[in-house]
Amino acid sequence: MPFKITAFYAGLNGLILLVLAVRVARQRGKSNVGLGTGGDATLERAIRIHGNAVESIPIVLILLGLAEAVGSSPLLLHGIGAALTLGRLLHAWGLTQSSGRSLGRLAGMSLTWLALVVGALRALLFALG
Repeated sequence: MPFKITAFYAGLNGLILLVLAVRVARQRGKSNVGLGTGGDATLERAIRIHGNAVESIPIVLILLGLAEAVGSSPLLLHGIGAALTLGRLLHAWGLTQSSGRSLGRLAGMSLTWLALVVGALRALLFALG
């Protein structure tokens, strides 16, 4: 069955995006802010957590799907998908705890970038091979 591994990680990360979007909507209600942040630091943080996920998840899922389509090993595919998923969870947790530096943010972005780099290199190796 094609794209089963990609579908799994797309589903997990889709749920992550949903939870993050709900957090933004709830904070908008608490802050009574319909557009922008209204100067509310908690809302701004929730928006950036969601925004960062939206900026990162789609491209890695595209690369994951391409890697699966060209017959990459399940171990590589799960490595990319797990790094992305864990990275997004750690980033959200870390930025929720502090708007400054945190281990969660560092680990989360590092894992996300690792998934991006590995996926991008796999795509390039296939295209140039």
